[in-house]
Amino acid sequence: MSSDNFDLFSSPQASGVEARVNALREELISHNTAYYVNDAPVISDAQYDALFQELLSLEKQYPKLATFDSPTQRVGGAPLDGFRKVQHSIPMLSLANAFDEADIRAFDQRMFDELLAQGLITTGDLVEYAVELKFDGLAISLRYEHGLLTQAATRGDGQEGEDVTANVRTIRSIPLRLEAKHPPAVLEVRGEVLMKRADFERLNQTQLSKGEKLFANPRNAAAGGLRQLDSTITAERRLSFYSYGVGVVDNSDADGSFVQTTFHDTVVQLVKLGLPVYSQDNVVRGADGLLKFYNTVMQTRDELPFDIDGVVYKVNSVVQQEALGFVSRSPRWAIAHKFPAQEMTTMVQGIDVQVGRTGAVTPVARLAPVEVGGVVVTSATLHNADEVARKDVRVGDTVVVRRAGDVIPEVVMVVVEKRPADTTPFVMPTHCPECHSPVVREDEAAARCIGGMICPAQVKQSLWHFAQRRAMNIDGLGEKLIDQLVDAGLVHTPNDLYKLSLSQLIGLERMAEKSAQNLLDGLHKSKSTTLAKFIYALGIRHVGEATAKSLAKHFGDLPQIIDADFDELCMIDDIGPVVAQAIVGFFADDRHRSVIEGLLQSGLNWPVVDKTTVTAGTFSGKTVVLTGTLPTLGRDEAKALLENAGAKIAGSVSAKTDYVVAGEAAGSKLEKAKALGVAVIDETAMLELLNHL
Repeated sequence: MSSDNFDLFSSPQASGVEARVNALREELISHNTAYYVNDAPVISDAQYDALFQELLSLEKQYPKLATFDSPTQRVGGAPLDGFRKVQHSIPMLSLANAFDEADIRAFDQRMFDELLAQGLITTGDLVEYAVELKFDGLAISLRYEHGLLTQAATRGDGQEGEDVTANVRTIRSIPLRLEAKHPPAVLEVRGEVLMKRADFERLNQTQLSKGEKLFANPRNAAAGGLRQLDSTITAERRLSFYSYGVGVVDNSDADGSFVQTTFHDTVVQLVKLGLPVYSQDNVVRGADGLLKFYNTVMQTRDELPFDIDGVVYKVNSVVQQEALGFVSRSPRWAIAHKFPAQEMTTMVQGIDVQVGRTGAVTPVARLAPVEVGGVVVTSATLHNADEVARKDVRVGDTVVVRRAGDVIPEVVMVVVEKRPADTTPFVMPTHCPECHSPVVREDEAAARCIGGMICPAQVKQSLWHFAQRRAMNIDGLGEKLIDQLVDAGLVHTPNDLYKLSLSQLIGLERMAEKSAQNLLDGLHKSKSTTLAKFIYALGIRHVGEATAKSLAKHFGDLPQIIDADFDELCMIDDIGPVVAQAIVGFFADDRHRSVIEGLLQSGLNWPVVDKTTVTAGTFSGKTVVLTGTLPTLGRDEAKALLENAGAKIAGSVSAKTDYVVAGEAAGSKLEKAKALGVAVIDETAMLELLNHL
């Protein structure tokens, strides 16, 4: 009998095939959970492959039996041209770090004091915390709609990530369908993609057998696997995933609801939905409870099937979390307790001098390769000339090296007993190794090249900073292309970027017409920005994103910032004398003013708020949520207008929200606002309130 004419719903033979397909599917899903979630496989790889091939064969023979969530759908598909950008509905924030007992006790005291002041805890109580491992992987967000996985995105800069759905579908520990008859209409799950040590060893054995480059550590291998344009390569990497929180939750279709009263309850509910969680039982009280958990994990971390670089503490109560709130890039109610740096000894083969984006001249020890904490280290910072002199680091010395916070390599000390007799003290150069401009001493210990934008090192780094996502967000402009543009003499300053032509770009290595046009389109798109992003993009020393936003909010437009004097700048809350002097000095340099003029002439623009005409108090101190697509303003433009008027922009709607500005396809935020009685306005009403029409 031909399978084309086979009635899959009436034939006795068909029912037997369908039963076998269902049984195979359930068995493979169970084995995926045993291996990738519980780290306790019950069958061999060969036995798993035999079951998989049987299911694959049956689904090919009877296509109607293939389902969206079948294990056979995890092998990857056709390669992509690139990753689409995804805006996070609720930002994916990073965590503040702590490194010792004093930091943790200070954190616990801070939580207690703030909760006591708000009446959410009483004297003598201990703050309750949910505690968990800090995975050494990559944070992602999974979006489920009516129980089906519809999108997966990387963290990116926290506000915007990349769509890696095709790759994430190949990760066998991630359910393609949630285990619930009536799941939430929308559920965003936050978690970490990582590679277990056994899978890392297997991958490197494969690399070795092919004569290809070995991966330095599991995190690098996982990162490379997740960002493959070809998802079949991701499938071969055998990545794992563990969930640890949620983003957007829309309970409108749920049977019962996804209730978030404590972080612990949230994790328990994730487990019930079939999402992998490494541990769901750790709730402690007070600083002593936190430190006991930390010490327990420290003693057992090598027994884990994957790498971790610390533990995470979160205030357990959601009500208390909301009361504690957030700082610019992290929640106040959570902290990461990092492990002590790992140390090894090696030899200093040379001391080089590097010039950074802002002209900082830093001595760097060139080391004989040594593995520290799973990473091969070949160089380590010496910070500055005074630090080199204090430690007396010399070429030929044997030194102790550690990875500070398990990340940045540094020289801890010299093993003087092993020093060769012919070594000489290091002397800081008097001229920049990149442009030969004088190197001057600044502050107590810093050395700086005064070459500015004529210094090749500063030009390339400045351009990279200018183009990055949190600054001008220029699609297609990466470090390698910047190197080519500068080396070819096509770009000397940021405004030169906007003068590039198609013919100039096509002449560069690996730059076909399509890639060149994509870059030109990215440059054109970047011209519409915000004042805060533009200020940040300029790379003014000591001016990060938060300070750039403060400047934009305080002054309203660029000319006022350029003309601001030292005293006026010092009046702004988060700007002190050092930052104020850096800003004044930057804009006093005619070369910088010339670059800015060139950028403005290229068409860069942003919404300008005349601070004298904005209705006082309209949005000042109000919490505003933007949702949907506005008719004329981009999200960043609307956000800048509101922030300049004193509003606080939030990512989700709550009872504390004052306004929701809704555009097309507003979705669940609009519904929640209506349910809570929050004022909903459109773009026109918003602009009227701002007196900006």
